[in-house]
Amino acid sequence: MGQSSRRSKVAVLKGGPSAEREVSLSTGQACAAALRDMGYDVVEVDAGPDLVSVLQSISPDAVLNCLHGRWGEDGCVQGILEWLGIPYSHSGVLASALAMDKQRTKDVFRTVGLPVVDSVIRSKEDVMADHVMPVPYVVKPNNEGSSVGVYLVNEGANSPPRLSDDMPEEVMVEAFAHGRELTTTVMGDRALGVTDIITDGWYDYDAKYKPGGSRHVIPADVPSEIADMCQDYALRAHQALGCRGVTRTDFRWDESKGATGLILLEINTQPGMTPTSLTPEQAQAAGMSFGEFCAWMVEDASCNR
Repeated sequence: MGQSSRRSKVAVLKGGPSAEREVSLSTGQACAAALRDMGYDVVEVDAGPDLVSVLQSISPDAVLNCLHGRWGEDGCVQGILEWLGIPYSHSGVLASALAMDKQRTKDVFRTVGLPVVDSVIRSKEDVMADHVMPVPYVVKPNNEGSSVGVYLVNEGANSPPRLSDDMPEEVMVEAFAHGRELTTTVMGDRALGVTDIITDGWYDYDAKYKPGGSRHVIPADVPSEIADMCQDYALRAHQALGCRGVTRTDFRWDESKGATGLILLEINTQPGMTPTSLTPEQAQAAGMSFGEFCAWMVEDASCNR
């Protein structure tokens, strides 16, 4: 199927050196295949130290950024693309860098009245020496995503967590938010819907990316007031950080507290686009095929984001 796009050649950035490389490869392959089906000339690029020269030799009309985690999602590659003058998808330099820093993101959310849980940044050493906040709490890197290196310290835990060697020297410790996992995708200036993520236990890396790891109920079976609030909060979060293109905001909802039980966990400026991912499902529920969704991101691409 052809398309009358002003952009015919697209470079899909995938892989990269972050902890989320495997998910990014999966996202990139899926998006590249979908764009080819939509009639685009697609070049897949596994982002490495030679990225600048590779992009210069390809000379694409636009870049679909399918990188996840540090370097690809934190403003670094966005800066390269701005420098090269190549239109790219998703958020720009500042919004990407800000959203990757979970603590600073929360600071922004608080200033615009969005509900978040208490958290502190502490050294790895302190966190392993003693409980730095009342249990239950969560320990995670402040600047990685996809539940890589996330520790849940449950009620009744006698000792603090033993963190792995690959955890950063400073980590975020966050009060554990009880309740259901809800998520909302924003596409441009509209929220696409609400998904209820149902798992047997902790929504970890396997639950996110392995088939059958979690069940997604869309639209979420929640009161309309809560669904409306998720969509309103997600759009406000997207705008408060200055995000562009597609983002996904994750929530917890404690049903026993009604509307006051809904809190924002974090925002993803480059949500996964694998076969099991939440964002393409929400686009599909909103009446958009995967190919159309990928094409929208390409046509939305720009510099000065």
